[in-house]
Amino acid sequence: MAQTTKTAQTAKKSKPAKASKPAKAAKTAKASKPAKTAKASKPAKAAKPAKASKPAKASKPAKPAKKKMPFKPGDFVVYPTHGVGKVVSVEIQEIAGHKLKLFVISFDRDRMMLRVPVSKTTTSGLRKLSSRKKMDTAMETLKGRARVKRTMWSRRAQEYEAKINSGDPISIAEVVRDLHRKVGQPDQSFSERQIFESARDRLAHELAAVEKTDLEEATVKLEELLQAA
Repeated sequence: MAQTTKTAQTAKKSKPAKASKPAKAAKTAKASKPAKTAKASKPAKAAKPAKASKPAKASKPAKPAKKKMPFKPGDFVVYPTHGVGKVVSVEIQEIAGHKLKLFVISFDRDRMMLRVPVSKTTTSGLRKLSSRKKMDTAMETLKGRARVKRTMWSRRAQEYEAKINSGDPISIAEVVRDLHRKVGQPDQSFSERQIFESARDRLAHELAAVEKTDLEEATVKLEELLQAA
């Protein structure tokens, strides 16, 4: 009996589990609003036609630049076959229907006037006076030892003439050095003497112009250098 009573009490104590409430039905999702239709884009405005550009003004043809004259009246110059001269003027002459600009050059030594086309200045060999440095080199050349080739005089004479007519002061100094005769040496022949004096005078003229002295003083200077060598 006691056991039966405990069992009954036990049964009272354990209450039957409540039945779980049925889950509420999930709220139905709200119907999404229909998307707004994109507004129709306004038609692009037609581009304004570009204004016709004004035609560019034709540029005036540039005036040809004036070439600088290599020499002007009063300048001392050297012409290969005549030596030192002085530009007297620049003149324009008409030759065969063409106007030609010319340098008028006076050569006191030869008592002559020479006209050289300005356009032919370079090809003719017309040049400015040598620099003082180059003349110093020519003076040093005079102090050197003579170098005489053992060939026929006619051939050597041609070589000497070519050096003189080159107009180069150093080449001319070589002729003066090689043909100079010191005391005790055999005298020069007539043709040797002529070429020697031609070369010496040509070199003395340029030396005088470079050092702004007279021809006589320049010649004495050359002779002193030759004797001291």
